[in-house]
Amino acid sequence: MKTLRRILRYVKKNIWLMVLSMILAVGASVSALFIPILIGNAIDSIADVVGKTNGNEPVWIIIREALVKTGILVCVSALCQQLMSMLNNKVTYRVVGDIRKEAFDKIQKLPLKYLDAHPAGGIVSNMISDVEQFADGLLLGFSQLFTGVITIVGTLILMLSINVRVALLVLVLTPMSFGVARFISKHTYDMFKLQSETRGEQTTLIDEVIGNEKVVKSFCHEDESIEKFDEINARLKDCSLKAVFYSSLTNPCTRFVNALVYAVVALAGGFSVINGALTVGMLSTLLCYANQYTKPFNEITGVITELQNALACADRIFAFLDEDIEKDSKVLDDANNKEDEKNIQGHVIIKDVDFSYDPERPLIEDLNLEVKPGQNVAIVGPTGCGKTTLINLLMRFYDINDGEIVIDGKEIRSMRRHELRSRFGMVLQDTWIKEGTVLENIMIGKEGASREEAIEAAKKVHAHSFIKRLPKGYDTVLDEEGGGLSTGQKQLLCIARVMLMQPPMLILDEATSNIDTRTELMISRAFNKLMENRTSFVVAHRLSTIKNADIILVMKDGHIIEQGDHASLLAKGGFYKQLYMSQYANI
Repeated sequence: MKTLRRILRYVKKNIWLMVLSMILAVGASVSALFIPILIGNAIDSIADVVGKTNGNEPVWIIIREALVKTGILVCVSALCQQLMSMLNNKVTYRVVGDIRKEAFDKIQKLPLKYLDAHPAGGIVSNMISDVEQFADGLLLGFSQLFTGVITIVGTLILMLSINVRVALLVLVLTPMSFGVARFISKHTYDMFKLQSETRGEQTTLIDEVIGNEKVVKSFCHEDESIEKFDEINARLKDCSLKAVFYSSLTNPCTRFVNALVYAVVALAGGFSVINGALTVGMLSTLLCYANQYTKPFNEITGVITELQNALACADRIFAFLDEDIEKDSKVLDDANNKEDEKNIQGHVIIKDVDFSYDPERPLIEDLNLEVKPGQNVAIVGPTGCGKTTLINLLMRFYDINDGEIVIDGKEIRSMRRHELRSRFGMVLQDTWIKEGTVLENIMIGKEGASREEAIEAAKKVHAHSFIKRLPKGYDTVLDEEGGGLSTGQKQLLCIARVMLMQPPMLILDEATSNIDTRTELMISRAFNKLMENRTSFVVAHRLSTIKNADIILVMKDGHIIEQGDHASLLAKGGFYKQLYMSQYANI
């Protein structure tokens, strides 16, 4: 019910369309309900003619009038049904569109710790498969629920007006239909929910294997991948079969109830005709109503089955939408923001900082550092020592557990994330290319930049030559995989974005790891020019690239164990010298 109420909040935005749909549902149902009365009256009139009680009117005239009136009502009912379906489609896909938009907006606001902890395939399954299943159930519910309820109520009222005793017999059998519906819905919900979760797990595996196909083949991991897929697929088959089994009980169970109600009406009505309490036409009308009365129970039970699937999917969608988002503790007014942008110096103070991804596994403890404006800071150390974590904390991808980080006199948690991140230009080891032209990919770095500025940035990072060799140069369209570009070429485009930004501060996390040595030397010169008078943080494994850094921080187990320039650290003969010599021992 909680999920259903939440769905109705989305539907309320289209309340007038729903009201119109309900009016059309009433029109369709009422039109259909009058058809059995016309048929019953026609039968009685024919019986009267045959029995010579009303022999003034030919039989064919009576039949013609009944057929004309029935045809008009059928057309009215069909038109109302068609218009109602169109409105329900519109409402359903507006609701689905709102949910998908909200889900996509949610992704932009989720903290990185959520995205790191949840597989991308599961999130994709949430936004695509679950929303699609939810739409199907919602559409079926809108289309059949209103008309079903109106038909049941209307049929019962008309049956009571014809013969109270027969109508009460039908009413007594009604709980059997509700019992069937309850049994089916109770057993299908859990199965459909498990099916939805397992489908998400399968999507995650497929996404993982396709995205890393080269690694799978390189390590001959095909058999293990197939084995894991088969295991998930077997579980999906099991829960899907159970869900289908329980939902397939709908038709035979409700048909049994339908047949029972029809038999009771036929038997009781037949005795009433013999006793003179009913005419043959009235019995015909009651039998038509018996079918009409039980048919909606069949449809509604089917709707309930689909709704169980839809609600199970909606649960997963809403659980995703309810995840905590990144929140700014303080929002500065626009005047202060503009003033701050003019006075960015890049003075960074890290004081008594503690942080861990897992509370039971400490990573960074009691970290202290001061970086003066314009200094170039290199961060080195073994894998897992906290280099990239320090970058994550500076950018507030993760918030520190204790201590404070101050930039230009302002604690970063008192700044808007957008304001903080706009101060940095960042190049990562992992490249990201969006679907669009080469020019559009470079201009991500600076909104409103001109084509000439983007080309100049590409020239500075030595990407211009390979871009000109592409089929359409800067207008070549790339897909998210890079459109045939090498890893190094994609990284050059990412570096060009930052070069175009001309940011106040720089973060380079293994920015030249996928680039050949000659190009790396040329880009290093461009970076050196870019880093002039800018505070820069450079994470590097190749120590030759950071010899000219003002400060080299040597990290180990979340602590800064050494700091100084290249010459002083080598002279010290400590851990940095060990790292340096391990790279150049054989040279």
